[in-house]
Amino acid sequence: MSLSSKEAILAAARRTAQAHGYSGLNFRDLADEVGIKAASIYYHFPSKADLGAAVARRYWEDTAAGLESMSAETPDPLRCLRRYPEVFRKALANDNRMCLCSFMAAEYDDLPEAVKREVQAFADVNVAWLSKLLTAAAVVRPKENEKRARAIFAAVAGAQLMARSRSDISLYDALIDNYRAAGLLPG
Repeated sequence: MSLSSKEAILAAARRTAQAHGYSGLNFRDLADEVGIKAASIYYHFPSKADLGAAVARRYWEDTAAGLESMSAETPDPLRCLRRYPEVFRKALANDNRMCLCSFMAAEYDDLPEAVKREVQAFADVNVAWLSKLLTAAAVVRPKENEKRARAIFAAVAGAQLMARSRSDISLYDALIDNYRAAGLLPG
């Protein structure tokens, strides 16, 4: 198996998990999508738990890199905070998919421990980045930054969930606008 096969498996698993969650990951279906035999997936991922953890890890690592890239290209912390909802909007714009880790978080009780850790890491990465930007922008008192960061993360993820359940990205946009008007997100 080549590295490109592993990457193709991860990409297919990401798309599947964003549409159907961890429970939707099926080696046979993934193999069909990638064009390999199901048994070949076991070469890189000995179990569904290994695949799920790898997909969730890659997802939060990609998100962390994207957030840092946003910070680098938009040095104004307030502008970065305003752009943050774009991260979640992209999944909705891609065939009404959800944030992979938000979807998996909804399945939390049924996840293997390794997958749970990676799902939690996604939330931690987002909250840490938001806290850092809230501090830099002096939006709230320093003691309030983590609480506000958690509220922003939860609100944006919740807006995505509501919009997905109605296949209506305009609902997501309206909710984000409402969060700005209410002062949760910088306007």
